[in-house]
Amino acid sequence: MISITIPEPDVTIAKQENPQLSHIYGFTDFHLIPRDKGGFFTFFNDKDELLFVGKARKLRPRIKKHFEDSVSVMKNHRDEVVRIEVYVNENPVDREIYETYILNTHRAKYNVDKVLYK
Repeated sequence: MISITIPEPDVTIAKQENPQLSHIYGFTDFHLIPRDKGGFFTFFNDKDELLFVGKARKLRPRIKKHFEDSVSVMKNHRDEVVRIEVYVNENPVDREIYETYILNTHRAKYNVDKVLYK
């Protein structure tokens, strides 16, 4: 049996109720997410349910793309996201393993690829 331990997030940002600064869907702290580092990320709703898990070679642009892109699987669910957790991991194999493990053990609501449960 293989045991996988999910690390603590390196960055957690939360949606602001009344953002005073420039924001994307209520998130003002995108600057805390590393721009040129790889890793994986999770989106949660206000009930602490896992909505989406993703991975990227460059975290900040990829996460922002989910809030700006018209083809993202999150395009109709962006308002549900209240917390984003970011995990820096430069190893592409590790990122793949963590993404697949998290979305299947925690049953990410809006992931459509790599889903082993149904």
